Parts: sequence; structure tokens; C-alpha cells
Amino acid sequence: MENKETFKLIYSAKEQEEIKAIRKKYTAPEQTEDKMALLRRLDGAVTQKASSVSLVFGVLGTLILGAGMSLVMTDIGAVLGLVGGTAMLVGIPIGIVGIVLVCVAYPIYNRIVQKERERIAPEILRLTDELMK
Repeated sequence: MENKETFKLIYSAKEQEEIKAIRKKYTAPEQTEDKMALLRRLDGAVTQKASSVSLVFGVLGTLILGAGMSLVMTDIGAVLGLVGGTAMLVGIPIGIVGIVLVCVAYPIYNRIVQKERERIAPEILRLTDELMK
């Protein structure tokens, strides 16, 4: 019978966490995103793109509408060199362009959401099937 003397050092839970944190810095990053997190991320990505694009249309439309209203309602036209009723004749079409941009922001949002859902649907359905089993 052989008697091997070994020495085993056990660290506390706090030290174990510190060891794991240090080890994590030196190991290659792993792709350990769980399926539920991936599902949530994919679902959120659909509306995020649509929100960004429609927000840009809405803000630009609002700014253009405001510029047209300023030409019609204030003396900015005179500062720009537009005399008499010319500022009103220029401001109204500019305002209408702004109104159109604001009005199309929501349909653009809906269209992008629809297209993104069609594009991501197979992956979402695959993940939900795996999670429901």
C-alpha cells in the first residue's frame, strides 16, 4: 500500500469568484448566449430598425414643417429676401412637404416591421420550437 501525501488548498467563495474573474480575462470569449436571450434580442431588433427609420422621417418632417410655418407666420421671409406675399407662397409648399413626411413616418414603420418579421420569422420559429420542447 502506497501512502501519498497530498496537499489540497480550498479557497473561500469570494476568492473563487475572483479566481474565475481573472481566468475569464485570459480565456477566449465564448458564444454562450442562451436561446431565450437570443430570442428576445431578435424580437427587439425587428422594431428597433423600424423605430429608427420612422423617427428620422418624423423629425425631418417636423423640422421642414416648422421652417415652412416660420416663413408663413413670421418676418423670416423678409430676412431671406422674400418680399411681400412671396414668403407665404414659398412657405406653404415647404410646410406641405413637412406634413407629408410626418404622415408617412408611421406607414414606413409598419412596412419595415412587416419586412423584418418576414426576414427573421424562420429563425424565431426555430428557436421557439426548441424552447417549447
